[in-house]
Amino acid sequence: MKIFNTLTRKKEEFIPLNPDEVKMYVCGPTVYNYFHIGNGRTFIIFDTIRRYLEYSGYNVKFVQNFTDIDDKMINKANEEGTTVKAIGDKYIDEYYKDADGLNIERATSNPRATEFVCDIVEFVKELIEKGYAYEVSGDVYFRTKRFEGYGKLVGQNLDDLQAGARINVDERKEDAMDFAIWKAQKPGEPAWESPWGAGRPGWHIECSCMVRKLLGDTIDIHAGGMDLAFPHHENEIAQSEALTGKTFAKYWIHGAFVNVDNKKMSKSLNNFFTVRDVLEEYDADVVRFLMLSAHYRIQLNYSKDLLDSAKASIERLYNAIGNLESLLEEVIKENMDADEKEYLLSLDSYREKYIEKMDDDFNTADAISTLFDLVKNTNSNITIGSSKELCNKALELIRELGMPLGILQKSTKVSLEDEIEGLIDQRQQARKDKDFALSDKIRDDLKERGIILEDTPQGVRWKKAD
Repeated sequence: MKIFNTLTRKKEEFIPLNPDEVKMYVCGPTVYNYFHIGNGRTFIIFDTIRRYLEYSGYNVKFVQNFTDIDDKMINKANEEGTTVKAIGDKYIDEYYKDADGLNIERATSNPRATEFVCDIVEFVKELIEKGYAYEVSGDVYFRTKRFEGYGKLVGQNLDDLQAGARINVDERKEDAMDFAIWKAQKPGEPAWESPWGAGRPGWHIECSCMVRKLLGDTIDIHAGGMDLAFPHHENEIAQSEALTGKTFAKYWIHGAFVNVDNKKMSKSLNNFFTVRDVLEEYDADVVRFLMLSAHYRIQLNYSKDLLDSAKASIERLYNAIGNLESLLEEVIKENMDADEKEYLLSLDSYREKYIEKMDDDFNTADAISTLFDLVKNTNSNITIGSSKELCNKALELIRELGMPLGILQKSTKVSLEDEIEGLIDQRQQARKDKDFALSDKIRDDLKERGIILEDTPQGVRWKKAD
């Protein structure tokens, strides 16, 4: 397996610190609002990478944090006349609803930054003691010039970074590129006690501390969106390696941005979509398919047309699953014969090709193409004359290869109750549209199937005929 490592700017053979376990940290959301489709792509990408590592036999210790103290959260709390904690509690709950809606597996741990303030204070104290940080009027800053490797993640030296950075002038800092790791309390802000007075952690120090406490001094994979490479991840490396003297993370993975209709997503352009809004119209499989249809390091375009195209593609894959599920109920032959066993062996080539693509820096786009080749083959070669055993094996293979992508795990069978309720809804809409011919047809079709509809003041009820 090879991974493109942002740190070295090349693909490298993946060799975890422990042969049986992968320690992976992904920067999670700042919880002050519903997350948008750009965040959604990031979460889907790293959920998929985690799933594939597990599929490959690794035990993955997967940590994704919540930033629950931040300027944006303080502003939101002030706008709504509530507390930062209440904002955090609300939007952490909302995150889980949307993540579950996208079929994102729960992390091994979802730490909140505010749970680690005491540890962060100790982290900052050690950096001061080692000469890597200094205090000014209750604020504590990290000395970037003291850390020799600063800029190595993005491949620039400190002078180049300083020349290209937008820096707020602060004469209290020793150097313009020094960054805050502890912030003195401002009026009305939540704060914790520290040796430098009441205050709160800087953003970058939060992740460094949580990684160290939950996963150790050195981890296998650190990941996040491309926008986090600088300054957030660069600063994490500086803080952590300055403190421990050890490599912070072996592999750095960054996902590319999402554009909307070929334009940068922005509230001002009115092209800003939350995952909550999208999931009201499209299934999780559709959204995941679109987000994984391009390699994670390639910028993805998002539009309603592309979602509709993804929906049609997912339906093609589910049609193949539905055909196999139907055949399982219809075929007579139970066990495979010699020819079928040989054919089944040929299907293994699709698994091998899928693994080859995913092992090449998690190339989900080509893995999806392999899935389509597989279902085209099964559609052509598995028929009513095939055995149940073969149908089952083919169905299991399609679902197996869909699992790391987080798709194709649902049954195509609709329960009788769901089907009837759906037809009742269609009938009610037909009546609203004054399409009484369609309304009567639905009622009569259900009656022929032994289902009686009763219109009551409380709504339509149904029962099976005696």
